[in-house]
Amino acid sequence: MEINVYEQYFEADMIFNGVPRKGALVSLQSNSEQGNIRYFYAVTFFPHRDEEDYAVSYDAYFEKTIYEGKGRRSKKKEEVYLEKLKEEIDQIIPEDAKIFWDKPLRQARFA
Repeated sequence: MEINVYEQYFEADMIFNGVPRKGALVSLQSNSEQGNIRYFYAVTFFPHRDEEDYAVSYDAYFEKTIYEGKGRRSKKKEEVYLEKLKEEIDQIIPEDAKIFWDKPLRQARFA
C-alpha cells in the first residue's frame, strides 16, 4: 500500500523537454507490502500555466529511496525524514531546477 506521508505544491522554475515548469509537487511516500516498507522522497515538476493548472506531468520526475527493509510505518522515522526533506529534494533535482520553498501553492497534506 502506497501512502503520501506528506505532499505539498510549491512554485518552481525549470525547463524540461523544452517545456517551462512553474510548479513542483514534493512528497515523502511510503510503500508497504508483505512486512516490508520503503520510504522515498519524490518531486515532479509541472507547467502550472495559471492558478487553476495543477495538471501534474510525470516526465520531470525525480525520486530517492531513503529506507527499504523489513518493518512498518514509523512516526518517529517519518518525523526525521520530514526534517531532511527540503535538503534531500534539492540534492536530487537537476542543477538548473529551483523549488521556491517559501512560496507554497497549497497547504501541506499529511497522511
